[in-house]
Order: sequence, then structure tokens, then C-alpha cells
Amino acid sequence: MRAQCCVVGGGPAGMMAGLLLARQGVEVIVLEKHADFLRDFRGDTVHPSTLQLIAELGWIEEFLDLPHTKMPQVTVNMGGRDVTFADFSRLNVRCPYIAFMPQWDVLDFLAGKAAAYPSFRLLRRAQVTQLLTDQGRVTGVLADTADGPVEVRADLVIGADGRHSTVRARAGLAPVSTSPPMDVLWFRLPRRPQDQVPFFQGGKGALISIDRGDFWQIAYTIPAAAFEELKTAGLPAFRDRVAHLAPALRDRVEEIHDWEAVHHLSVRVDRLPRWHRSGLLCIGDAAHAMSPAGGVGINLAVQDAVATANLVGPLLARGGTPQDADLDRVQSRRDRAARITQAFQLRILRDLYPKDLGDDTTRHVPPIFTAFRTLPPLRHLLGRFIGMGVRPEHIAA
Repeated sequence: MRAQCCVVGGGPAGMMAGLLLARQGVEVIVLEKHADFLRDFRGDTVHPSTLQLIAELGWIEEFLDLPHTKMPQVTVNMGGRDVTFADFSRLNVRCPYIAFMPQWDVLDFLAGKAAAYPSFRLLRRAQVTQLLTDQGRVTGVLADTADGPVEVRADLVIGADGRHSTVRARAGLAPVSTSPPMDVLWFRLPRRPQDQVPFFQGGKGALISIDRGDFWQIAYTIPAAAFEELKTAGLPAFRDRVAHLAPALRDRVEEIHDWEAVHHLSVRVDRLPRWHRSGLLCIGDAAHAMSPAGGVGINLAVQDAVATANLVGPLLARGGTPQDADLDRVQSRRDRAARITQAFQLRILRDLYPKDLGDDTTRHVPPIFTAFRTLPPLRHLLGRFIGMGVRPEHIAA
């Protein structure tokens, strides 16, 4: 196969990049290793910055017809006291709130819009195994598909295949890792109309509860690498921990039948010192894996895709071949935003999470929370930081 751009990975970064490049008339092939987007416990927070991009594309009403819930502010409960952590209500955007929407719905929406452009092609069940090179320049990829091996030649390969990026590894781009403060256990519990459960509850561990309509999607944070210790203590002890943090759910924690119902996310925070080599650019989690704190990962990935389309798309649309300097412009624009966001996740929010399994997080509330109580305008500043990011991107004409 031949394309001007081959995007590896059909996640938020890859689908948005493919869509926006095809919108400019660039011939794009997106390779997605799965047959569909139906995978549970992925980033489902669509921030105001991403909603604004959808609005700029003219699709916001249709997008918001998809099932979702809205959160205009983030409230954290620490020691029985609610603290508004971030307020999005004053943002000058079309949708001043976070929308919780299953990621598979978001990706299906983007794929459907991209399919309307004749230069776009999505190839599913295509697992990239190798990079093709010519005199040191990446010129395409090899992929295994249900119909056999496929070779895709392209003027530019975009690696958007996540925090365990095959493209990044094959390109020899080594990330710099930072030790994150926690891991996350994801699971579901049934939801009832009368339930009153805080979004974030601190204590022995920290519990994040996302309203999914007929169920709660719950994230229980534990110290990094403490999962085996928790399992050794037994499932009843784990249920007790959940019930203690969310008493309203005590009557249904038995729904956690076994450890198979608990999805362990080993949090990884890293970044590439160099996002590209000749003919190849990494974006999203492949360039900078984020912590789940703040739910900002999906939105930074989308911002990377928009910057890529704005800076490199016009060159590809004219039939040009991106050079190292063109790819470096993308990193120069987006790298600082990723670094600042990771520093915020790892330093400012560190005390929100337990230091060991016996730790009570209400005993070391981050100092910034005192500032939120005494200086409410800070909530709006943090709402802008979380909701819009350090350097919001916009759709080019």
C-alpha cells in the first residue's frame, strides 16, 4: 500500500491526526491492531479543550447526542470535607465542563467523520511489527493482518500506538521515565438512582467514582507496585476498603466476585527527549505517557494531533516530504505542555495518593487545598489548566 501518511494506532491521537490530515486532502492510512474500539477502562474524560475542537469542526451537537455525563467542576472529599478542586464554569468555550463519554464512542465518532473523506482509510486488525527504512529514513511499516502481511509505504509515519509503543521501540527512541506515585485498579459496581457518591474520596487509598448511568466506573488508587500485597490480604479486605470509602456502595461490593473483575493499571509516566527521527514522528502517549491524574492524557494526545495536522499537514497536502526540521516544530510546540502537565501530576498532586497500603491520605492533604478553600479564584485558574491545558490548539482553516 502507498499513502502520504501512515498513522500507527487508532486511539485519540491517531484517529484525530488521520481525520485532520484527510480533511486537508492528505492520503492517510490508519493502522489499528484491534478489530474494534470496544475496550473497557480507557481514558473516558473529554475535556473542554477537546469539546472546543469538535465545536470548531462543526460537529458538537451531533457529538453531544452520544451518551455522556457532565462535570462542571471537580470536587474532592478529604476527611469528610468537600473541596472544589477545579471549576470550569467560567471558561470561554462552547462546553465549559468535562464530558464523561466511553472512549469507544469517541473513536467511533471520529472514524465515522474521517470515513467521509476519500483520502482516508482505516485498516483494522493490523499489528505493526517492523519499520521500513531507506538510508536511515523511515519510509513505511510492515504489519500483520487477518489477510496476511501488509507493507505500507509513506512519506511520513506517525507513531500514535500508546505508552507501550512498538513504533517507538523499533525506531530506537528511548523514553526517560519518572516514578509515578500510584497504580490504579479499575472495576464496575451497579448504580442506583438514589446513590450519592463523591467523585473523589480520600482515606485509606483514594476512590474515584464516575457515573456511567446504570453503573459506577470506579478507580481505586494504590501505591505503585502494591497490587500483589493487596491481593495477598484477600478479596474481602479489598471489598472492605471500597465500602469504607464509599458507604453508599457497601451493599453491592460483593459484586466484585474475583480478582478477574479488577483491572490493574500499572501507571507509567515517561517522555521522549526526541519525538522523531527522519520520516517518523511520535505523538500522544507514544511521546509522553501521562498519569491518570486529572484525566488529561486523552486531551493532550488530541492536542498533539491537531498541532501535527496544522504544522505538517499543509506540506503533505502540497506533495512535500516532511524533513527533520518540520517534525521538530511539532515537538517544540507540544513538548513544554507535556512536561509542565507531568510535573503537576507528579509533584502538586502527589499527596492525594497513598504512600503505602496502611496510609490514610486525609492526614497529608496537599497544601494547595488550603489555598483553594481560602482563595476561590484559584479553582478557576486550575479549571483552565486542567480543562484547556498549557497551550490549547485550534483547528486550522
